[in-house]
Amino acid sequence: MSRVSTAAVTVDDEVVGDIGAGLLSLVGVGRHDDVAAAHALARKIHELRIFPGEEGQVSAADLGLPVLVVSQFTLYADTRKGRRPSWQDAAPGELAEPLVDEVVAELRRRGAVVATGRFGASMRVASVNEGPMTLLLEV
Repeated sequence: MSRVSTAAVTVDDEVVGDIGAGLLSLVGVGRHDDVAAAHALARKIHELRIFPGEEGQVSAADLGLPVLVVSQFTLYADTRKGRRPSWQDAAPGELAEPLVDEVVAELRRRGAVVATGRFGASMRVASVNEGPMTLLLEV
């Protein structure tokens, strides 16, 4: 997850999702993830206090900032052996897509404005990171 001043996703020369200041969340789904993990991740994305506020750190929820969610199975790459990454820990598409959708739905239930990429598509992701502030979130 990155704190950004702007971020956008393009598929086939069409912008399918974009935000101004907010969060860019690249979401990978593992083989053993479930709906509870999707809800916990959405809560953490929305409520993690990583923005400067008048009286300390505040969250995207506190500031009403949008979130751009982009599915990215390559986050599960295992590069410990050889020169070819293994994605054996990444969930197959039929499991991953509904869980990414559940992260998006839970963020929206929490009141976040959410833009998305397109699951399974070849996407171009552009962002201007603030800070830079990039975190790996695990639940």
